Amino acid sequence: MRIPPFHWWRTVFFLIPAISVYTIVLGSLSVCSTLVDRRGHLAHGCARAWSWLILATTGVRVRASGLERLRDGGPYLFVSNHQSIYDIPVIFATLPFQIRIIAKQSLGRFPFLGWHLRRAGHLLVDRRHPDRNRILAAWRGLLTSGLSLIVFPEGTRSIDGRVAPFRAGSFLMALEVGLPVVPVAVVGSRHVMQKGRLMTCPGEVTLVVHDPIAAPRVEAPTVREARELARRVQRTVRARVEEEEAASAGGSRAACA
Repeated sequence: MRIPPFHWWRTVFFLIPAISVYTIVLGSLSVCSTLVDRRGHLAHGCARAWSWLILATTGVRVRASGLERLRDGGPYLFVSNHQSIYDIPVIFATLPFQIRIIAKQSLGRFPFLGWHLRRAGHLLVDRRHPDRNRILAAWRGLLTSGLSLIVFPEGTRSIDGRVAPFRAGSFLMALEVGLPVVPVAVVGSRHVMQKGRLMTCPGEVTLVVHDPIAAPRVEAPTVREARELARRVQRTVRARVEEEEAASAGGSRAACA
């Protein structure tokens, strides 16, 4: 019988309990904060603290670049590739914006995490039966409040780090509301925690923010227009991911990769 490596034991008996405590405490604070701040700004502060604690406890360092390209407070549609469940804490801890996510509806049923998502104004979507009119109305409400969105249009996490084609749905709505699109490349998080593996590893993650792409408001955008924008953003993200992966090929990004 093979004995699990050290980082498996560390994950199961230290990291998971620690992150559970962070989630309970900060999730509770987040929900309570919405009683006095219905905009969810304080709740987002709790989410950023939760993200920072997870990264610090795991031993993940984030090397960020390109933040100077964002000259105002938004709102933006941040579009990122998806390598790991650690992408969320990496992005939330690094981007100094009021960000909301589009998540699957089932997450809303989780204690503390789901309560935070519902109370802080995140978009929970039934992926099997999406209500496009409700989603678009929610988008408009977030924009009116000056909030930005983060989406992962690949639809699932990448196992090998390759950037899959981006789905057009989010881009279609970005065109309808005229929301600037910001490509974001995340590299190295898959070495911290691989899809399907119950083990996390200390390491370095690179986050690159690209120049915003002005998405002109179109009254009735076509799927073709949305796909063209999706391909443009995907090419930008994929090129940077491949560049960063090639630059780090000579060394490991994580302690147990």
